[in-house]
Amino acid sequence: MRVVIAEDLALLRDGLVRIFQAYGDEVLDAVRDAPSLSRALVTHRPDIAVVDVRLPPTFTDEGLRTAIEARKRVPGLPVLVLSQYVEQLYARELLSDQAGAVGYLLKDRVMDVDHFIGAVRQVAAGGTVMDPDVVNALLGRRSADPPLRTLTPREREVLALMSEGRSNAAIAGRMFISEKAVSKHSNNIFIKLGLEQSEEDNRRVLAVLAYLQG
Repeated sequence: MRVVIAEDLALLRDGLVRIFQAYGDEVLDAVRDAPSLSRALVTHRPDIAVVDVRLPPTFTDEGLRTAIEARKRVPGLPVLVLSQYVEQLYARELLSDQAGAVGYLLKDRVMDVDHFIGAVRQVAAGGTVMDPDVVNALLGRRSADPPLRTLTPREREVLALMSEGRSNAAIAGRMFISEKAVSKHSNNIFIKLGLEQSEEDNRRVLAVLAYLQG
């Protein structure tokens, strides 16, 4: 992959560079602030941008805003946002265009390097990845909704894993059940939530996340 990194902490920025290089990826640029990120994304048009939500000069949400704006100028640009904390608003903003090729992970996930690289590759391929803690927050916010209350415990587990961006095969492996069983649970979830069915994993993920964000 061809990667652009935006992270203001030098230690983490250098660590990300080393991780990608160790996996055979090319780091086109590693920047520390929003203006530099904007230039790098438009100039290099990378396979993926890995971006800290908060960048100088104000350390609020410059990284996120810059990435969203860059996706308007470079349609389909895959972006994986890293955040120190769970913030549902960031996830909502990132998913607002319903185009996919986005991810939102807590920085702690970088410590599990194989999982982190897997998530990056999934986003670069056009998929959607959401941190489990973000998904739990979204589910908690909508837990009193009548349709969600009709889901069985198994269906809620499938819903949570689906919301993280996992395919049917990945969910089956995680739950130690067959893909056919996952498909059955997924169909029941979509019927109960009143969502349009789709055979494509990423469309299902986006539909579920859109519902949870309400």
